[in-house]
Amino acid sequence: MREKDVQIRNFGWATSEIKMNKMIKVLLLTVAALGAVFPSISAARSKNELVGTWKLLSASYVMDNGQTNKEPYGVHPTGFITYTADDRMTVIIAFDGRKPLSVNDPITAPVEERAQAFATFAAYGGRYTFTGNRVIHHVEVASIQNWVNTDQVRLVTLKGDRLSLRTLSSPIGGVSHSAELVFQRIK
Repeated sequence: MREKDVQIRNFGWATSEIKMNKMIKVLLLTVAALGAVFPSISAARSKNELVGTWKLLSASYVMDNGQTNKEPYGVHPTGFITYTADDRMTVIIAFDGRKPLSVNDPITAPVEERAQAFATFAAYGGRYTFTGNRVIHHVEVASIQNWVNTDQVRLVTLKGDRLSLRTLSSPIGGVSHSAELVFQRIK
């Protein structure tokens, strides 16, 4: 093969490579633009991974000063979180070691028992939106009325059948901290 033929073929290959790179860039820009215009398209895979019912495995608090509490809800808290395909969610969490009321009627039970039952249980439900690594729970009903009509932001980590939800730092009991709840998908 002559040197001139090699140069022409190399030039042709380089031209094809440049065209391919331009096509890839155009394709990537198109996908990014579609994701910006139609966010549900770009989040579809992630949302589908979130949909289902998950069982609580553990809970922990990390205080802003670096201290941790690995059992804020007791050694073995119980709970579930459910995300549906139609953008609804519910969560229910009970602390470990909850005691039953002394009577079956929650209205006539002693005030101290009712207060303890309330303080060791949380539940809410409503709509949710999921974008990137954040899920926002738009609370419509809750065991704590103050949460109704608020948005509860959670940072999401999905690894196989494990779901980790971390709250943004906020004060509880006078101490700012974030909570991390780890769930296992129920099959």
